[in-house]
Amino acid sequence: MKNKRLIGIIAGLVVLVVASLIYSSMNKPAAKVEQKVAKVGVLQFVSHPSLDLIYQGIQDGLAEEGYKGDQVKIDFMNSEGDQSKVATMSKQLVANGNDLVVGIATPAAQGLASATKDLPVIMAAITDPIGANLVKDLKKPGGNITGVSDHNPAEQQVELIKTLTPNVKTIGALYSSSEDNSKTQVEEFKAYAEKAGLTVETFAVPSTNEIASTVNVMTSKVDAIWVPIDNTIASAFPTVVSSNQTAKKPIYPSATAMVEAGGLASVVVDQHDLGVATGKMIAKVLKGEKPADTPVNVFSTGKSVINKKLARELGITIPETVLKEAGQVIE
Repeated sequence: MKNKRLIGIIAGLVVLVVASLIYSSMNKPAAKVEQKVAKVGVLQFVSHPSLDLIYQGIQDGLAEEGYKGDQVKIDFMNSEGDQSKVATMSKQLVANGNDLVVGIATPAAQGLASATKDLPVIMAAITDPIGANLVKDLKKPGGNITGVSDHNPAEQQVELIKTLTPNVKTIGALYSSSEDNSKTQVEEFKAYAEKAGLTVETFAVPSTNEIASTVNVMTSKVDAIWVPIDNTIASAFPTVVSSNQTAKKPIYPSATAMVEAGGLASVVVDQHDLGVATGKMIAKVLKGEKPADTPVNVFSTGKSVINKKLARELGITIPETVLKEAGQVIE
């Protein structure tokens, strides 16, 4: 009898111990799982307000997806328009152990594409990804590259030029001969312009050193100047404006910052929004999506930006309907 009682006591104690262990286990705080820090390499081709806005947008887009503060490390480089630096920096960013790399502007994306065939490459502000030989298909990139494209709204720009300056008959297209995307944009703009009854004369420059002399020549031959999304021209746009001071021909660029710096008007894709979209795409790839299966996000329509102050100086009256519909009016 005593043995049975002892066995009962022991069994009861065992049950209590097991129950205590189970309770303790169930109520134990979950172990903290450390989130891996995302490493993102970014190569910007040159410094100018439009590309700077894209870079800021990339950071904002990443933050919206949870990659901010100590959750992301951005390895940023800027080649300042030097093609030899593009190649060197591209190789360095690939070698730095980044999870993926981002090219802001076509030359930067091309440099990164040449530096790696394995690491994901995200394009930012690439006007013609197919023409630049970065992807074969916008919907199915098929390789290690995808991203965001800022397709120039050329047709909208032609319509704006005809509305604001109906007396313009000949337009000079100023662009860099070293940028593949610029050539594509000029061809598209020329097709729309000629369809609208305008003549387009093209003026290509190999570098910023030839901009002043080229503008001096073109202003004697054209009624207005048009500039595509072109990093070389954008980085030296003050030279375009100063070289046009005597002729005072209306300039129609393709970026808000260039309208603010002396252009008359344009229809532009919002560069910050484009950067945010790029940041969100980077986040998708960091979370496991494959560039090969991720369609290129194309921004193809824009809002007009009007420099009303410059219009007054040039004696141009902006219709009220245009002002009301504008995305931004510079007073």
